[in-house]
Amino acid sequence: MVVVRLENFDELLTLRLWEAGTLGITEGDGFIDAFFEQAEAASQFGVPEAVIDVDWVARTHQAFPPLLVGEKFFVAAPWRTEPTPPGRVRLVINPGGQCGTGYHRCTQLCLEAMERLIRPGDSVLDVGSGSGILSIAAKLLGAGRVVACDIDPEALRPVPFFVGSVDAVRSGAFDVVVANINEDVMGPMRADFERVAKKRILSGFQDDAGEWTCVVI
Repeated sequence: MVVVRLENFDELLTLRLWEAGTLGITEGDGFIDAFFEQAEAASQFGVPEAVIDVDWVARTHQAFPPLLVGEKFFVAAPWRTEPTPPGRVRLVINPGGQCGTGYHRCTQLCLEAMERLIRPGDSVLDVGSGSGILSIAAKLLGAGRVVACDIDPEALRPVPFFVGSVDAVRSGAFDVVVANINEDVMGPMRADFERVAKKRILSGFQDDAGEWTCVVI
């Protein structure tokens, strides 16, 4: 077994590591360690070093403690056994799945905005749904109809789902559209977001100061 240490990581890098076959990921102060069975797979991310007697499953589990997000959510991996705090809803997501683990600031900003914007019975479209975390959150917030879409056919499907994007949706079909995707990808989609829903929650990009941000329109 080998490990490669990475700095300046984000959710997209984490996803690439899982796709490359990492055995597990642990997070330190400003870095992550990714474990691989073979040095060849690890070498595409950095210089691998040999590891002896590491319980990678336990270390990966320890790397994803439960999170309190906003005023309502308790984000927890499936293996966590801590009780849900009073007044919060348990949002279970596997951090080894698709994009949207709950540990990236943009995902947290979306969840916080959804708390404020979504009302019971609302219809919600989750564009670029990835792990489905925002779709699950919408249901927990009482949305009456939630639909997800992604150009990746392997995206998880906790709600009705189609392969594609917002341009395939009729005008005014939803009360709220939420999207947590790359700014370069999102830019050409802005008109469709406005066409499809009267309320929009958009994240996945940085402001002028370099801070991750979320726009609520």
